[in-house]
Amino acid sequence: MKDSQPPVLTESPKPELRIIRLNNPAKRNALSLDLRAALIAAVKDAMADDAVRALVLTGSGGAFCAGGDISSMHNVAGVAGRQRLANLHELVRLMVAGPKPVIAAVEGYAYGAGMSLALLCDQVVTASDAKFCCSFNKVGLMPDMAALWTVPQRVNAGWTRRLLMLAEEIDGETAGRIGLADQVVAPGEALGAALALADRFASLAPLPVGFIKSTLARGPQPLEALLAQEADGQALLFNSADFAEGRDAFLEKRQPVFKGR
Repeated sequence: MKDSQPPVLTESPKPELRIIRLNNPAKRNALSLDLRAALIAAVKDAMADDAVRALVLTGSGGAFCAGGDISSMHNVAGVAGRQRLANLHELVRLMVAGPKPVIAAVEGYAYGAGMSLALLCDQVVTASDAKFCCSFNKVGLMPDMAALWTVPQRVNAGWTRRLLMLAEEIDGETAGRIGLADQVVAPGEALGAALALADRFASLAPLPVGFIKSTLARGPQPLEALLAQEADGQALLFNSADFAEGRDAFLEKRQPVFKGR
């Protein structure tokens, strides 16, 4: 990358918050191989840091992510293609089932795998003029990075087909109206709004948030299977120090101080 700029930048405006910023503005933060590797490492590090309670994912240079780096897609058939996807699937699992909430702050383009990446987040905050497009079939590919799983969870069947099959571009206003995004803000304000939302997540007890994410990541499931997960998870949480703190704070009419244990 030019000028030896790191492909991903991280910062912590507060100890409990971590901003992860895609940093390849010359290509609208397209997911080059080095950027993908750095992103996986940054998400892993944030998920493992006990001080961090919430992550915000955004881009640099006025774009979120323009998708996969097409220039790197040579000799990717067969085993090489499966390995390429296996690396991306590691990121999918980290974001969808990891123990901490992730908020996307979308400005500019969220195209192809960039749209998929945004939808892996627990909440999507978008500028009203952002551009979303699941553009895979414009280059002869099917959606990946779990878009076939995330899009139907957010929008109705008709919009699912329009977005995934027609590769229809929509703006941030439309994304909010149909449920693809969760909060629509004025251009330039997505990061600030996402950080405000991350603050709210960071104030919660982190252990139940992680249990909720891991359960939701399994998708719709039979009632008995869900009840078994509920019983296992709640039994562990009943024994946590955070539950004791939350109970005592409620009875004492004060704000709880959760420590994630």
